[in-house]
Amino acid sequence: MKLPIIRGVVRRRLLLNYRVDADVMRGWLPAPFEPMLHRGWALAGVCLIRVEQMPRSLARFGRGLGSENAAHRVAVRWPEESVVHEGVYVCSSHTDSLLGQLARSGVLPGEQHRARFRVRDDGREIGLSMTTANRRLVVELEGHATAAMPPTSVFKSIREASAFFERGSVGYAPAQGGRGFEGVAAEAPHWAVHPLAVTHVRSSFFDDGTRFPPGSVKFDHALVMRDIEHVWRGLPELARERGGPVSHEPASNR
Repeated sequence: MKLPIIRGVVRRRLLLNYRVDADVMRGWLPAPFEPMLHRGWALAGVCLIRVEQMPRSLARFGRGLGSENAAHRVAVRWPEESVVHEGVYVCSSHTDSLLGQLARSGVLPGEQHRARFRVRDDGREIGLSMTTANRRLVVELEGHATAAMPPTSVFKSIREASAFFERGSVGYAPAQGGRGFEGVAAEAPHWAVHPLAVTHVRSSFFDDGTRFPPGSVKFDHALVMRDIEHVWRGLPELARERGGPVSHEPASNR
């Protein structure tokens, strides 16, 4: 099913980015996706989005005119009609909006699950936590605005990081019923991200040694985007390769 066109404002977008061993990530992704590499590393993470000014016809199903949303995702490439495309593979997504869960609002592809978000954000310092309804996935972040990327990052500058993640405007997630992959394209008049100095970060997803062996994943950096109008457009479903897995993420963890 092709998702509808949705217009809104991204009031806050946080990208918590991890670098992952390329071979581990390659074995984890379903076909036809391959990890998009930077200096030999795959990049995965959590995208945390505060969306506001959604259409009033949809808002009655959610909480006012805004919602908190999260997507665990991987930067990927995939072939389609002899062209190699770039974007993200979304392995799980969560929302605090009843609309997002029941009607699948179109901001994130795939089936969405309920989660509780706690946010403290004064424009400079940010504290955020997300816990899924079944308590199997937890994300925590504490940080503040800064001017430079951390010296340990695989990205040497904010410009370099920005250019890489700007290529992730198209996302695909497993469609319901295992038919293929459901897609969404996010369009914005401009792209502007800034580094965030992180004082505390936790992700039960990336900290899980049964999913990522010790030494294969490490937190790299965080980015923040604020107050940018977006349009989300549903894309035609992407067929999965015959015999290929739809998702490596157990439903019990979503």
